[in-house]
Amino acid sequence: MEKPTMEWALGESALGRGMNRRGALRLLGASGLALVTLPILSNGAFAAEDLLVYDWSGYEIPELHEAYIKKYGKSPTITIFGDDEEAYLKIKSGFKTDLVHPTSYAIGRYRDQGMLKPIDTTRLSNWPDVMPKLTSRPGMNTDGHQWIVPCGWGYNSVIYRTDLCQPKEDSWLLLWDERYKGKVSMAVEMDGSVIPAAMSLGIKDPFNMTDAELAQVKDHLRKERELNRFYWTDPAEIEQALASGEVVAAYVWGASYSTLKKQGVPVTYMTPKEGVLGWIDGFIMMKDGPGKEQNAYDYIDAWLSPETGKYMLEQYGYAHSNAKAFDLVSPERLKEIGIASKDDILSQGVFLQEQKAETREKYVKMYEDVKAGQ
Repeated sequence: MEKPTMEWALGESALGRGMNRRGALRLLGASGLALVTLPILSNGAFAAEDLLVYDWSGYEIPELHEAYIKKYGKSPTITIFGDDEEAYLKIKSGFKTDLVHPTSYAIGRYRDQGMLKPIDTTRLSNWPDVMPKLTSRPGMNTDGHQWIVPCGWGYNSVIYRTDLCQPKEDSWLLLWDERYKGKVSMAVEMDGSVIPAAMSLGIKDPFNMTDAELAQVKDHLRKERELNRFYWTDPAEIEQALASGEVVAAYVWGASYSTLKKQGVPVTYMTPKEGVLGWIDGFIMMKDGPGKEQNAYDYIDAWLSPETGKYMLEQYGYAHSNAKAFDLVSPERLKEIGIASKDDILSQGVFLQEQKAETREKYVKMYEDVKAGQ
């Protein structure tokens, strides 16, 4: 998602600082769930490789690209990055790769600085099964060119203890409910707090607010601060608080809902009337990639397969872009991870979008002021 000389700011990870939504993947890797440990090689060592991929930890495992291995007999060379900012800065400094797997809101600066080549979707056999509601998001397709192939997606929302909390309605405003003063929790992350606050106020474009709207949101978040138990930084922190009853309602990532349900904690993951907060990731193709283009297309296609989607849904609890993947997973599992009604979520969700640097800086500063008591 990018253009010529305009700068785009990401700052914090799309869904949080510290341990972001990928932290779940890293934890799975640390526990030995089929994770491949890759050597750290210099860029020069990649020269003879047919395909170079730059990806998140946990996304390098063979189970996610089995069709590619079946065709070529091995996995491509995969290098790991920690977050979108790290990936962009490394490539900007000269690192060479063929494919990158960013969050969709982060592709703008690659695109707008001429670093990408359009993806020819006719070369992807699984493309017809990719959900149109994902491929048509802002910035993914411009001037008739597809810049990113969406693969994974998910959402964040309000969770609450059904035995300790009775919402008046399904709304983000539960986190502003005076009845639960000292029993609600928001995250330290800007996106997961400022955007839902704007949504709860009915602001039309939460990603491009006027100064007056931003001031309105700031006052709204100040009121929430008076009710807030703590601003959480780590999923385990808020999960423990919810399990113990210290907190009865909170903004959380989808994986936390799945974790608490498995523990037998009586919780519900809300679908607020204002919409959930969604994210999408996928592959972009670098213009100066040193590998073979056909390999790149085959790798993306392997990722788009319903079998890969099934693995992501069952093992990671993340949704997938191939609609057929959902037919391979039990209704019970889909309900457990909160995406039994994927079409409703895609229609009603507010998905993270790219922002101009100056806009994002205003948002970050405002939320830091709120947390600091200003």
